[in-house]
Amino acid sequence: MSDFLIIGGGVSGMLVARGLSHGGASVQLVERGECGREASWAGGGIVSPLYPWRYSEPVTALANRAQDAYPELAQALADETGIDPELSICGLLMLDAEDHVDALQWAQRHGRPMQTWQAPQIYAREPGLASGSERALYMPTVANVRNPRLVRALAASLRLQASVDVREQSEILRFETDGERLTAVWLRHQNQEVKVQADAFVLAAGAWTGLLLAMLGQTLPVTPVKGQMLLYKADRPLLSGIVLSQGRYLIPRRDHHILVGSTLEHSEFDKSVTAQACDSLRASAEQMLPVLSSLPVLQQWAGLRPGSPDGIPFIGKIPGFSNVYVNAGHYRNGLVLAPASADLLVALLTGTSAGLDPEPYDPGMRGIKPVAW
Repeated sequence: MSDFLIIGGGVSGMLVARGLSHGGASVQLVERGECGREASWAGGGIVSPLYPWRYSEPVTALANRAQDAYPELAQALADETGIDPELSICGLLMLDAEDHVDALQWAQRHGRPMQTWQAPQIYAREPGLASGSERALYMPTVANVRNPRLVRALAASLRLQASVDVREQSEILRFETDGERLTAVWLRHQNQEVKVQADAFVLAAGAWTGLLLAMLGQTLPVTPVKGQMLLYKADRPLLSGIVLSQGRYLIPRRDHHILVGSTLEHSEFDKSVTAQACDSLRASAEQMLPVLSSLPVLQQWAGLRPGSPDGIPFIGKIPGFSNVYVNAGHYRNGLVLAPASADLLVALLTGTSAGLDPEPYDPGMRGIKPVAW
């Protein structure tokens, strides 16, 4: 029996496992499919909320902490595994932020570099952009990470830890409880039912976390929100950094790929891609960067974000259980917030301090009711 069992092998679950194992705990991690292949894989990898000043303070607190942690994390994973997550501090250029006064005040309050640019600066940096932009906000320290490489590096890191057991292709069937304690999880692995026990349990299954908690008689307001994305490939660099306009963004990769995102669709657990979304994303991309109209779409895909009220994740102990914790509901910022939310949960699990106030994320403080035994 291990110290901790983590259900969910996305970036959040893997970072919690990594943090616990580095603290000397034994950890089992179970994943319904393949580690990192859901929302963690599907997103764009921007290490900042879009229009960050429009988020609440709890999101900002996690985002700022995580942004500062990413360079060290990416380097450590590259050193450990030989897989470079390709973190690139490329900057974020926002073309359409009408609330620029609020943005500048937010940046000054939180110590985040932000500048107001006029047309000459915009086009000196990004000459390929469509004409007509007269003013923009620029955040020079915003990075993007190649999230498929990040999750591959995290999975490889966990497999190097003797105290971590990773079990993929493992579907949760049912839970065993004894009063206020969860005692075991039954799962289907390799066509067999397997009973797994631990001292404490963490639910970090993204958009599916609410379904798991329903099996424990709990209601968690985490719902799937589909996002579709496109990928282009050029034979030369087309952008110097991330460009954001009217809620849509372009992300350049080192190998001249350009990612375009993203839609917001409430379609339950449907991950299918649509021609309508492709047309909409193409129109947005080509309006920002006209040269893309001469390039074919290389790939289209979709992922399911774990939506939550106000985009604030649930991090902490579930009411009614003494040994069940949750780390879910990051909405559009799962990868952005992951290092900080994982650190916070590891601190709660181990009785240490992460230097963050846990109350804004506490499921009990946010209306999750205890089980009536």
